[in-house]
Amino acid sequence: MSPHVFLVAGEESGDRLGASLIAAIKQRAPGARFSGVGGSHMAGEGVVSPFPLGDLAIIGFSAILGSLPKILRRIREAADAVVAAKPDVLVIIDSPEFTHRVARRVRKIAPHIPIVDYVCPSVWAWRPGRARAMRSYVDHVLALLPFEPAAMKRLGGPPTTFVGHPLSERIGALRPNAEEARRRLSDPPVLLVLPGSRSGEIRRMAGVFGQAVALVAQRVGALKVVVPSIPRLADAVKAATSTWPVPVRIVTSPDDKDAAFRIARAALSKSGTSTLELALAGVPMAAAYQVSFLEEMIGRAFIRVKSYILANLVLDENVVPEFLQHFCNPENLAAALVPLLSDTPERRRQVEAFARLDGIMAIGSAVPSDRAAEVILECVRP
Repeated sequence: MSPHVFLVAGEESGDRLGASLIAAIKQRAPGARFSGVGGSHMAGEGVVSPFPLGDLAIIGFSAILGSLPKILRRIREAADAVVAAKPDVLVIIDSPEFTHRVARRVRKIAPHIPIVDYVCPSVWAWRPGRARAMRSYVDHVLALLPFEPAAMKRLGGPPTTFVGHPLSERIGALRPNAEEARRRLSDPPVLLVLPGSRSGEIRRMAGVFGQAVALVAQRVGALKVVVPSIPRLADAVKAATSTWPVPVRIVTSPDDKDAAFRIARAALSKSGTSTLELALAGVPMAAAYQVSFLEEMIGRAFIRVKSYILANLVLDENVVPEFLQHFCNPENLAAALVPLLSDTPERRRQVEAFARLDGIMAIGSAVPSDRAAEVILECVRP
């Protein structure tokens, strides 16, 4: 079998998933052909995108309005490219505001093309009606989180298979060897601080995080504070942490970030994927987030989850303390962090809970991209 697979990604994280998926499909079906919309990672696997992925990197409501004509044009161009290519299967990857619109257009024009959605939308958190609506244009969903297949079934969505989270492929880089494990428990403790990966998050979170770190240092003594960043935001992080009363080491390379995860005693993180990454690394944490008043009101009206912390959702237990909005203040954060820096019931509870993640996420049993490739090839119609 030599299938033709068309992949559509809408941002860099999807581009990385797409590249790994292509490599996995090549292993299973060496003659497979690939087309798609993607970036540099998929280009490295031979996919020539009809337009730059950066055209879709629009952040903010006003920016979206200003770029709407271009976005709509790119949706049409992507869908028309799929139809013209006549692939055996279309794989849309994350970025539902873009990729799902492409999928709906393709289904209308060429209903015979099977469509697989790689990365389940967060229908379990908000806008649950999307799940049932997806049945009209998605044939199968590949979920990164173990609870998502049951959620999609409960909400009337398409058939869904848990394939695993890409973070599970990085376990070796995140977990300490014997020497690093000793450093994790040595003084002065290394405290990871992750205020976010967007400039707006850094502006909102850096001040309160810095004040919390100062309180922690007053109570426990010397700390080594490490703040991971991506290169393009390093200057913003440096400026935002320049007034912190404790020395800060900013790391930007993936290797340095991984090394910091392996020796960190504890972490203070904004809510998001980073909390699952820390949990897989075995780093106890406190998590927090602040948004505007309008975003808070929208969240209260539409978001239905028992925790905003991804690690808690996967564990189905609120082991990571979270502080949202006005609860996100220096005193609360410091009070949650201090017990995590020594052998306390609070620290042990998190470490023991994180140890369950390998079983919950099926880590070590198969590579997520390989699981995804298997399902996609099964969806190819003769």
